[in-house]
Amino acid sequence: MKAYVGIDLGSTTTKAVVLGEDGHMLGRGITNSRSNYTVACDVALSEALINARFGLIAGELDRSGLDAAAKTEALSALERLFRKHQYLEQLRVFGTIARRIIGSDLLARDQRGALDEILALMDAETPSLYAPGASRKSDFFRDLAGSRYLSYAEEIARSKRVGFDRLVGLFDKTILEVENVSAGDGAFVAHAHAAYEDFTGAPEALGLALARATAVPLTVTASVGTGYGRQTLPFPKEQIRSEILCHGLGAHAMFPATRTVLDIGGQDTKAIQVDGDGIVTSFQMNDRCAAGCGRYLGYIADEMNLGLHELGPMACASTRPVRINSTCTVFAGAELRERLSLGEKREDILAGLHRAIILRAMSLLARSGGIGDEFTFTGGVAKNPAAVDALAGLVRENYGKLTINISPNSIYTGALGAALFARRDAQRAAA
Repeated sequence: MKAYVGIDLGSTTTKAVVLGEDGHMLGRGITNSRSNYTVACDVALSEALINARFGLIAGELDRSGLDAAAKTEALSALERLFRKHQYLEQLRVFGTIARRIIGSDLLARDQRGALDEILALMDAETPSLYAPGASRKSDFFRDLAGSRYLSYAEEIARSKRVGFDRLVGLFDKTILEVENVSAGDGAFVAHAHAAYEDFTGAPEALGLALARATAVPLTVTASVGTGYGRQTLPFPKEQIRSEILCHGLGAHAMFPATRTVLDIGGQDTKAIQVDGDGIVTSFQMNDRCAAGCGRYLGYIADEMNLGLHELGPMACASTRPVRINSTCTVFAGAELRERLSLGEKREDILAGLHRAIILRAMSLLARSGGIGDEFTFTGGVAKNPAAVDALAGLVRENYGKLTINISPNSIYTGALGAALFARRDAQRAAA
């Protein structure tokens, strides 16, 4: 089966989308951006191909006659167990690298016992992390393994008399190498079959669907890259497209009536106008400063000792938003601490911060040509409910009642546009 790939290398995350010959999305994947951009692209593509494989399994189950409820349950259990085996494999890689690092450092030899104990505890708890109904804050290995490792390291450092800071340093050194190991699409078969073996009471139809889906060859026919770091992508120059063009085309593919697109990513904000074919007619971007972008929100989360995902819900609880004078990342910490010292509530400060971010975006939209119906909001910040509420309110105030589109998969908009360009390039070359 021919596949067309789009990769969006962002400052925070790298996204990949895989399209089939008919332009239908087969799969999508996301990973942390890292210092090695080639590996980041490989991992994101690997995740997209895994997602595509699960889509093929779902298609096979549709043809098996299995009822909808049984199909949903079977797919959910298979993917959950697949992720368990994927996590265990990454944990084994982590252990191998960490032991090598310890072995090469004479001053670190006393950490070996503590490391072995931490890894044994992490291995033993894995089934509970991936049990039915279990809640995980993140499925990125760095985040999930990091939180568990640090929790156990703190306990063991006391009993083993090994410095906690040294165990943290070991994790930091090791995770950099772990993140630069890509398993590739071939790992899917091993993990999927291991997951099926773990699946007590798995329907026979699932085993047949798994066998058929893994037998389908997925051949990447063409690829296009975009994003903040596109100039460093491991692609030939002709396979690189502007993120403006990709976000415009991707938004048009998601919502064909789109005329205005706002993308707020980790490092930049883009206001884009498109025509009825998804072709960009004008645009505006912020400057090199990351003020008012995802990185700014991440900095605020760190200052408040909160998770990034907690900012939006907390801001939505505000009853009296504070007026924020600056969205400059350099001065944000100082203003935040000043507001807190004056007795302002955290939720009110956060509500003001979100409004200030959206006001910056509104100025870009105005300079690009205003907002036309329909208006599509994309990027990672589109998942933040406080940002969405602030945007909806300001759009109504300034432009009246318009259709505002936000896809649950908005973070993949740029990668989708890149994949569509890849498909077009391949078709043009074949004509």
